[in-house]
Amino acid sequence: MTPDTTGVPALLTVLTTTDAPAKAEALARGAVEARVAACAQVSGPVTSVYRWQGAVETAQEWQVVFKTTEARYEALQAHLLAAHDYETPEILASPVARASADYARWVERETTAP
Repeated sequence: MTPDTTGVPALLTVLTTTDAPAKAEALARGAVEARVAACAQVSGPVTSVYRWQGAVETAQEWQVVFKTTEARYEALQAHLLAAHDYETPEILASPVARASADYARWVERETTAP
């Protein structure tokens, strides 16, 4: 774990998308149960426009945003790659610039094995 100078763990939000609400919830629940994310939020539908295999596609998708620590990112990514049914799933991680210390410590506790 990479704490900042105040001892607060470094947090990430990690985004993925999938093509059905049940799949999004399963990805969210699986990551939280595996303790690679403290929580996940599902939103959608969103309209995605992208180039895939030489063609421009439009699809309805659901976004899942996971909250995790920087230290647990690799485990979350591995979990998503194993659980996701897309050939090349979107997995984007963004650092959280600021978070309340209590929330950051909660995320750290929830992503640490008991």
